Amino acid sequence: MPGAMTTFSSNGGTATGYLSAPSENGPGVIIIQEWWGLVPHIKNIADRFAGAGFLALAPDLYHGKSTKSPDEAGKLMMAMNIDQAERDLAGAVAYLKSHPKNSTGKIGTVGFCMGGALSLYAASKNPDVAACVVFYGGHPKVQPDLPALEAPVLGLYAENDGFVTVASVRDLERKLKGLGKEYEIQVYPGVDHGFFNDERPEVYNKAAAEDAWKRTLDFFHRHLG
Repeated sequence: MPGAMTTFSSNGGTATGYLSAPSENGPGVIIIQEWWGLVPHIKNIADRFAGAGFLALAPDLYHGKSTKSPDEAGKLMMAMNIDQAERDLAGAVAYLKSHPKNSTGKIGTVGFCMGGALSLYAASKNPDVAACVVFYGGHPKVQPDLPALEAPVLGLYAENDGFVTVASVRDLERKLKGLGKEYEIQVYPGVDHGFFNDERPEVYNKAAAEDAWKRTLDFFHRHLG
């Protein structure tokens, strides 16, 4: 059953997002958009999480704007106010944490590209995040506070990614290990940035996407209940 747009509190104001609920109660998951915005692909991922038993919310961090143009997406990403985005994500976490259909009171974050960076950022800023999944996450203005990170991290990356390079992934891995954080890193050989996006055939990789989805569900089931 598809979800619907909802409104939640954000630092004294309001924000909107796409909420998809499971048939029975389940843990909460925040789905964080790619640089395109809150597009149908992200809503579909929320519906997939709901179908897997999770209460899923995809906040609209661009506040009504979205695009199919890479140039426009880059402009929207760079123009996004990171502090406002963090407040919107904190509001989304609080909304799901207290939602009557949240069976455990726990929240996970998962994000893609720009959203992957924000998933890790939100987890480092908010102790209410109990598990964090990063799909090829990168944003030049987003720097997570790794020493403050409490949530375990699952990182899913692409070997042929020119934006989030394998070298940057290994650097993150070294930092997490040095800080004694709990993490799992998977780099998929021979695939490109965006391999999970089945609406972009030029980068989508079915085998990697299916494996990453299974790993994500297993990770959230372990850490969110």
